Amino acid sequence: MRTIYSLLIATFLFISCGKKEETIETVLATKDVEKIRAKKAELDKEQQTLAEQIKRLNDTIAVLDPSEKIPLITTFVAKQDVFNHYLELQGNVMTKQNVLIYPEVAGLLEKVYVKEGQRVSKGQVLARVDDAGSREQLAQLEVNTQLAKTTYERQKRLWDQKIGSEIQFLQAKTNYESLQNQVAQVKKQLAKFNITAPFTGVIDDVLKDEGTVVAPGQGAEIFRIVNLQNMYIETDVPESYIKNVTNGKEVKVDFPILGTTVDTKIRQTGNFINPVNRTFKIEVAVPNKKGTIKPNLTAKLKINDYTSLKAILIPQSIVSENGKGQQYVYVIKDAKKVKDVIQGTAEQVIITTGKTEGDDIEVLTGITAGDEIVDEGARSVKEGQLVKIKEVKTKK
Repeated sequence: MRTIYSLLIATFLFISCGKKEETIETVLATKDVEKIRAKKAELDKEQQTLAEQIKRLNDTIAVLDPSEKIPLITTFVAKQDVFNHYLELQGNVMTKQNVLIYPEVAGLLEKVYVKEGQRVSKGQVLARVDDAGSREQLAQLEVNTQLAKTTYERQKRLWDQKIGSEIQFLQAKTNYESLQNQVAQVKKQLAKFNITAPFTGVIDDVLKDEGTVVAPGQGAEIFRIVNLQNMYIETDVPESYIKNVTNGKEVKVDFPILGTTVDTKIRQTGNFINPVNRTFKIEVAVPNKKGTIKPNLTAKLKINDYTSLKAILIPQSIVSENGKGQQYVYVIKDAKKVKDVIQGTAEQVIITTGKTEGDDIEVLTGITAGDEIVDEGARSVKEGQLVKIKEVKTKK
């Protein structure tokens, strides 16, 4: 029996010695490039085999050992969607039909025909200034003109019959035409005593009472008239947006005080860059059918300066940055179901991003439609880590 054991031990030692592998130091000492490459390929293969074995062990431990701490995450599947980016600005509501009305002549404000809040039409008489006898003067001129007309017509008939002198005919004609011109002048002057509406609108304020002496010039305002239908917002836009902010661009206008939002468009863009703040002006039309929007009301503008029809959007909160300044997210690889639990490996993917809108950011490269991206728990996972997927969301 001892002889048999001795033979077995000798055989084992012989086999073991025959299979003894060369150390790295031995291989490097040969300085044989081919042998070194062969050794590296052998070690790479062993490393890959070990990695696969370790992964299998980890998967089994995760299932069999409830105490094993595997991050619990949620994911969503990336998909293409329409992405609208908005430039946010602030401005005030304005109207070009918001004016103070002054008298054209001096005198006593004889009559006020309108009151505050009254809607008036263009050309409507709002008030009258005492004409100081101009109407009587006009009446006398009209009588004289009628007489001059009769005299002229008689002289013309005689002259046509070659009766009378030419000078008499010409004097009658000149006198009639002169009086006609005087009547026209007095009527034009009389019209200035009537204060009329320059456009259709609403009397916002009556600033002078009947019996007040008024005169042209600063401080003699009688009415303020406003038209709330032709309103707009004027604001300054940084010059860097000059290519994207153009006529016809869609704009969302929010009025915080009113709690309302209206959709409109840019109706005019400025052609001048302000050298002080490097901006240009735009005008945005403001529809005001209900008349609730008033001049100087504060408004927030969101101008659609960029649109992508096939954008991939992800929450900004899941984007991290490495030491090189590169942005990255985690995507799930090799997802599979193990005993009613979906597991997968978190893989770090470098991405480049574009514009942001709200909580979302556009991904330009690194992610394609269909990739499963780690959402909740993204900050707690590491490269190559096994994770449990609690839920696959459909919001993205």
